[in-house]
Amino acid sequence: MENRWFKNAVIYCVDVDTFRDGNGDGIGDFIGLRQALSYLAGLGVTCIWLLPFYNSPDRDNGYDIMDYLSVHPHLGDLGDFAAFMSEANDRGIRVIIDLVVNHTSDQHPWFQAARRNDPKYYGYYVWRKDDPGDTSAQAVFPGKQSGVWEFDKLAKAYYFHRFYSYQPDLNTGNPTVRDEIKKVMGFWLALGVSGFRVDAAPFVIAYKGPDAEKQPHESFDYLEEFREFLR
Repeated sequence: MENRWFKNAVIYCVDVDTFRDGNGDGIGDFIGLRQALSYLAGLGVTCIWLLPFYNSPDRDNGYDIMDYLSVHPHLGDLGDFAAFMSEANDRGIRVIIDLVVNHTSDQHPWFQAARRNDPKYYGYYVWRKDDPGDTSAQAVFPGKQSGVWEFDKLAKAYYFHRFYSYQPDLNTGNPTVRDEIKKVMGFWLALGVSGFRVDAAPFVIAYKGPDAEKQPHESFDYLEEFREFLR
């Protein structure tokens, strides 16, 4: 029978940089979080859900990721993460993490290569050459963004962004992008995490691009693909 431990888990959500400072620099970190595990265990916590802790310009509380396979330097390094995971495991506390794969930071190497028309990475994002016109009605944050397409002078094309303009959407319809997502999942699974909370899941599985309105609204096959990999 499939292990459904999460059905009865007591999940505690942690934003690492505001939780506990372990090295005295005034910013929460994985050293501090590891030191607090006895406290969390005493509360009856059986699973910690970590908000984004990856390397990021941090313009959107870490949801603008520029390296999926690292820890933000302010929070420690992979060694600190591994030490935290080891002690959490010793205490019987599972860890799940945010999987933020609807978009990246515009500083991510994939996007920087894509805007230079690198044939390997251009298709990682969603582009159009023609003027999209007024797309303000599609904006997730009305008043903070004027639409969902942004012109990139280097690429000489518009890129799609469901959220802020500095968060270009990944083209999750591209099988190579989904393979990259599975590599990210595999990396953190190998370090001991028990699962993922998929950020912006409705947009991850939505069709994207100029002709999106002519396509089915969404593809749950993407989530099934990720779940099969996780199994």
